[in-house]
Amino acid sequence: MAETYTPIEMLGKLVSFDTTSEYSNLDLIHFVRDYLAGYGVEAHVLPNEDGNKANLFATIGPDQVGGVALSGHTDVVPVAGQPWDTDPFDMVQKGSRLYGRGTADMKAFSATALALVPEMVAKPLSRPLHFCLSYDEEVGCLGAPKMIEELGTAWPKPALVIVGEPTDMRVVSAHKGMWFFRVTVTGKEVHSSQTHRGVSAVMTGARLIAKLDEMAKRLRDNADPANRFPPPYTTIHVGMANGGTAPNIVSRKFEFVCDIRNLPDDDPAALQQEFEDWYTAEILPEMHAIDPDTGIETVTENAVVGLREDLGSEAEEFVRAITGDNDTTYVPYGTEAGQFQEAGMSVVVCGPGSIDQAHQPNEFIEVDQVHQCEAFLRKVIARCGG
Repeated sequence: MAETYTPIEMLGKLVSFDTTSEYSNLDLIHFVRDYLAGYGVEAHVLPNEDGNKANLFATIGPDQVGGVALSGHTDVVPVAGQPWDTDPFDMVQKGSRLYGRGTADMKAFSATALALVPEMVAKPLSRPLHFCLSYDEEVGCLGAPKMIEELGTAWPKPALVIVGEPTDMRVVSAHKGMWFFRVTVTGKEVHSSQTHRGVSAVMTGARLIAKLDEMAKRLRDNADPANRFPPPYTTIHVGMANGGTAPNIVSRKFEFVCDIRNLPDDDPAALQQEFEDWYTAEILPEMHAIDPDTGIETVTENAVVGLREDLGSEAEEFVRAITGDNDTTYVPYGTEAGQFQEAGMSVVVCGPGSIDQAHQPNEFIEVDQVHQCEAFLRKVIARCGG
């Protein structure tokens, strides 16, 4: 007999799988595959190259192009070092809140949709409903593109996609892109009493970071105040840096990672190129004058496209007709939505929970948000009916 769950019970089940990005998500994926099979729904599991993670795609209703995709990532961010009051992988209800890693970001959307599978299969759908569950969103939206490549070839391509990231069930029309690059500075080690004979990787790195800060302030000062993004400009931020051996050694290695969150119409590659052109002209000649083996290497590690505004699109009209939300909302964080859009699908972001709780210790979602999502998805099912 097929298993049944309420949305909250299903959320507790999904939370119980520790799908921190550094670990496998296969236990969760295999649970969903077997759960769907209990209702006669075939799930396609697409593993990564290492075979330790996988995407899942499934269709309920007619096996045809079009329909509505319900998209969610299965991975969560780490809990290490965070002061949790409860076991983050054992969901606990306290009053009106459900606590656990992934409750807000973003297992509640997928859990609610999965809990409603019995209603989906019981209804004669004239328009298919698709499940798109991905891996490694939290480390750069790495999994979804491999699944998107199969849509329209191996599997039917949806007409519109609802990405259920936490938006408090508001309709999000656009989000920023993400662009990460790693900078490695190689200096020349000498005794710190002889700085004139060496090249400090750490101090050179400090100059490079100062340049990026200067660029960030320029973007801030030239922002269009009418822009709806919070903040209304592309941001540049260095969040990780490491280098040096000892206080009395002129450092040989320094490394940092730069994070650009760009407006959808801004080009982060051009900003990286501006930075590289500057240090090639201003910094490298000084370094090479002391030792030609010194240098600066920049490697782009991640590039995730933003979601461009497409007001009046099929996805916008479909979701707004259900939610009644006519506001135009932009968000500064990234999602997989832009990747679906780039592949020619109409996309909006709309899901339960608040982004304010994402990645936090004692992450939670309000029970009412789960109920709102349940009502919303029931209307989605109804609109895909006969």
